[in-house]
Amino acid sequence: QVQLVESGGGLVQAGGSLRLSCAASGRTFSSYNMGWFRQAPGKEREFVAAISWSGGIQYYGDSVKGRFIISRDNAKNTVYLQMNSLKPEDTAVYYCAARGGDFTRVMRLSEYNYWGQGTQVTVSP
Repeated sequence: QVQLVESGGGLVQAGGSLRLSCAASGRTFSSYNMGWFRQAPGKEREFVAAISWSGGIQYYGDSVKGRFIISRDNAKNTVYLQMNSLKPEDTAVYYCAARGGDFTRVMRLSEYNYWGQGTQVTVSP
């Protein structure tokens, strides 16, 4: 069982930066692949980024590639999402998620076993 708690959301102007954190409980965090997803009002939840259990592989959605960076610190049981050059269309609730197994199909929500409660990110024009 893994419990995930996101933090770091808030209000920022377009062009600014935010860093989200996701703290995980449990001693097996380092065995989980981790992902970030987001959901804007009236839209489906979409993939943002994923990182393998070791941190050696990262994968990004097209809309954030080159602007966002996912990383993790297994000693701190935490995964991060550094968001740069933010745009109003990045406004959403951001969720972190955990999954076991291999690092495939990382964009699929159904592949993730555990989810956090989400943190709101609002980007003003």
